[in-house]
Amino acid sequence: MNSPTSPEEPWPVRTVSRKIADWIKRLGTIWVEGQITQISARPRATTAFLTLRDPSADVSLTLTCSSSLLRDMDPPLTDGSRVVVHGKPDFYVGRGTLSLRVDEIRAVGIGELLARIERLRQLLKAEGLFEPARKRSPPFLPGRVGLITGRASAAEHDVLSNAELRWPAVRFEVRNVAVQGSTAVPQILEALEELDRAPEVDVIVLARGGGSVEDLLAFSDEALCRAVAACTTPVISAIGHEPDSPLLDHVADVRCSTPTGAGKRVVPDVAEETQRIHQLRDRARRALQGWVERERRLLDSLRSRPSLADPLGPLQRRSEQLNTLRERSRRAVLTVLNTEQHSLTATRSRLTTLGPAATLARGYAIVQRVGPDGVPAVIRSVGDAEPGTRLRVRVVDGSLHAVVADPGE
Repeated sequence: MNSPTSPEEPWPVRTVSRKIADWIKRLGTIWVEGQITQISARPRATTAFLTLRDPSADVSLTLTCSSSLLRDMDPPLTDGSRVVVHGKPDFYVGRGTLSLRVDEIRAVGIGELLARIERLRQLLKAEGLFEPARKRSPPFLPGRVGLITGRASAAEHDVLSNAELRWPAVRFEVRNVAVQGSTAVPQILEALEELDRAPEVDVIVLARGGGSVEDLLAFSDEALCRAVAACTTPVISAIGHEPDSPLLDHVADVRCSTPTGAGKRVVPDVAEETQRIHQLRDRARRALQGWVERERRLLDSLRSRPSLADPLGPLQRRSEQLNTLRERSRRAVLTVLNTEQHSLTATRSRLTTLGPAATLARGYAIVQRVGPDGVPAVIRSVGDAEPGTRLRVRVVDGSLHAVVADPGE
């Protein structure tokens, strides 16, 4: 690729293919890890063809190797085997295809798989994907449950049957995918993304029966764990049996030991809830009855009080007392008035009797003469008084008295 091409001077196909092949040959040998998905080795052929797939993405690469290399593998390679291969990229000019010419194949053993899973576990834990604070609780009664599981599997049957047994009205949105092998992770990721986007799905269940470490390897995939952690919908993990613990169990919001447990966890038990409702209704009824009885007793006690038992009686008694007091007051006032009237009449009679008018009317008077020495002397008749004597008349103790004053007084 020394100079750029132009419409006037294009390269032929053979030139482009040859230059690509020359460029790829300069890459050298490399180590590649993946999962075997297809093995094509004819009995008398010297070359075998394999397909190496990325477990976390829909990407594959063609491998070529000698047939003797496959025959010498112990144990033999099978579809789904995790391997590490050493080879050199090769571009076949005639067909324009890229392949990897392999000279060594190493099967990834259980110990190495577990070590890689443990390293990934520590990495995800350090990033906080296992923290309880980020986990969400599934809804008490989901409107629709998303289920990702194998087609016609025992796990699907366990989840559906147990959930419907507990809550017959439960509705499921089932996505059947491969749960092991090279296509498991891409299919699970696609189903997970689809259910997470569905607004009617309130919770997602990932279920699979038990198996070996290799069988459950897809549920410890880093891409799947990060996708579950990024879901906005709560995710329930029900992978394998109680001893099995793929990384998905630690990332999911809820971990169930078995698919049966997930079927029981995702929805409530209608019998238990009905019984709980009856118990709550009984408690509410008893509480209400107790309150009504207390209030009724209070009303009865209030009604039994004299003021409420006979509300007009006190008023009548008070009215009678008021009438009695008013009558007594009237009689007392009349008695006082009569007494004072009698006293006034008697006083008036006495005054009339002893008054000067009555005395004069009878023609009688008591006349005293006060001499120069200040000693009064009774005048028996008017003739006893000297001519020119003046008389002063006054009432003393109810009697009319005439006092003779000296001349000049």
